[in-house]
Amino acid sequence: MTTPDDPGASQPGGNDDHSPDRSLPRGADVAGTPSAVSDRRGSNLVAAGILASRLSGLVRTRVFGHFFGASGIADAFNVAFRIPNMMQNLLGEGVLSASFIPVYTRLIDQERHEEASKVAGAVLGLLAVVAGVISLVAVVFAGPLTTIVAPGFQGPKRELTIQLMQIVSPGIGLLVLSAWCLGILNSHRRFFLSYFAPVLWNLVQIMALVAGAVMLLPDMWNPATASESQLQQLAVALAIGTLVGGLAQLVVQIPSVRRLEPNLRPSLSRTIPGVRQVMRAAGPVIAGRGVVQLATYVDVLLASLLATGAVSLLYYSQQLYLLPVSLFGMSIAAAELPDLSSMDASDVGALDHRIDDGLGRVGFWVVGSTIIYLAVGDLLVGALWGTGAFDAQVSQAVWLVLGTFSIGLVATTSSRLLQSLLYGMGDTRSPARISVLRVTVSVVVGAVLMLQLDRFGIVDGSITLLDPGSLPAWRPVPAELRSSDGSGPLRLGAVGLAAGAGVGAWVEWQALRRAVIARTTMLPRAAGSTRGRLVIPALAGLATGLLVRQVVAPMPGLVAGLIATGMTGMAYVVASVFTRVAEVDVLIDGLGRRFGRLGRTIVLWRDTLRRRQGGG
Repeated sequence: MTTPDDPGASQPGGNDDHSPDRSLPRGADVAGTPSAVSDRRGSNLVAAGILASRLSGLVRTRVFGHFFGASGIADAFNVAFRIPNMMQNLLGEGVLSASFIPVYTRLIDQERHEEASKVAGAVLGLLAVVAGVISLVAVVFAGPLTTIVAPGFQGPKRELTIQLMQIVSPGIGLLVLSAWCLGILNSHRRFFLSYFAPVLWNLVQIMALVAGAVMLLPDMWNPATASESQLQQLAVALAIGTLVGGLAQLVVQIPSVRRLEPNLRPSLSRTIPGVRQVMRAAGPVIAGRGVVQLATYVDVLLASLLATGAVSLLYYSQQLYLLPVSLFGMSIAAAELPDLSSMDASDVGALDHRIDDGLGRVGFWVVGSTIIYLAVGDLLVGALWGTGAFDAQVSQAVWLVLGTFSIGLVATTSSRLLQSLLYGMGDTRSPARISVLRVTVSVVVGAVLMLQLDRFGIVDGSITLLDPGSLPAWRPVPAELRSSDGSGPLRLGAVGLAAGAGVGAWVEWQALRRAVIARTTMLPRAAGSTRGRLVIPALAGLATGLLVRQVVAPMPGLVAGLIATGMTGMAYVVASVFTRVAEVDVLIDGLGRRFGRLGRTIVLWRDTLRRRQGGG
């Protein structure tokens, strides 16, 4: 099982050869500020936009889970959406980050604006044509595609998947063009809007769900009173909202793009020198991402062979799993992309410092997120989504999948920066080859484990072997369990796929690390040089979470989740102050500037502690 890949990789610019030792032109800082301050400000803007987008996504997921839970309808919608999602990941932001943005950024930095506009217009035209053709194919051949992607779906579940896929597939083009807008904005160091735009996409879907529920369901607050047909119609309303929301996400970025590129003219020219360079650079990246997207298809295929609810459990858990990946791994990598593209690739010392700083910043936040997910993940899930059809059984199952995913969280986020480094040194092939290794390990490990764990389920809050004498298992569960409405015990095959993803993530990290060591004198470590200082905070957070969960267990779900998450996170941060983790100082200084007397009190406490520790 692999998780959706994230943008943030960079691709070398400069001359046409891809030798690792060439020098890249150094671009001027747009804001005229020191590089470190500019990098942090850019990553903060990306993180702010992503945070708004992810929070609105969590609200959308809460509404979705309220009506559909982990039912067959939820599985159908999530599979239908995978086709446009896979195509967007293949053609969209990640590929543009690794090919178009470095070329376009270099032209802008060199004030070759006319040539930059021609490159941007040609890339826009070519992307529009390719995405349009793929969208049409997905609509026309939705039936065969459903058979290929989810062979375990049968009967009404399969028919609903086909219908939903035909509605959402035209959104492929909208998502790809939105990613092109992000490339333009990021190259001009306009980081916020493009990452905030998905808020509109989520809001439109929320409005479609609420409006559809008011019109279609007898009692929107109690979806159990609705018929299967009414809930299917509500899923169709959501699919329409998904398409309209994608259009809104694209349209809101166009005015800013037009201001930055007033002379833009879309074309299909492939003879422009910059376009040829983009296409050559995109080839290996598309191949590498194609492997990841192929693995995503394999994941859906495998999940369709599990009992009803597996696809939905993966979807819900990934909403939280990808939150730190996007907020911290992606935001730092995306903000550094334009500057990495214009750095001197032979300055290993500067790159070493930059990567170690980035890994440290990522590590502080990601380790904290992992501890929260492991210690109080079920309470957090219940607080976010525990209404309607999303009951305690679903919350517990999502927690088990999320906690298993979390074993690879540090590796996944850290790998994004190493990929950026290799791209920046002209090595586009190593990340592609390593992605093949990651995918192979994830799929093999996940497939074996999912068959075993799908014999287990949650009964009265406990994990129970539902099929005695069935282990070891080498075949999927019976077809009737895959086509049911999900009303029985939730089975845990999805946990096996999550375990495969975690193992694959660490294999990828180690392989990328070896590739970096082979090319430089660098010795990158997950979480950077702060790794050792995070051990005590991690243990403190874990112990606090396990203790607090016992105290808050009788409380209402929302209150228990907020208190448990807050106390676990606070223990982690406070312990990080004692172990002198650098990133926590940045956090506290920010609190001091933004929260008046309370913030200044926190800063004073930190400074007093530092003096007592002999730090000045």
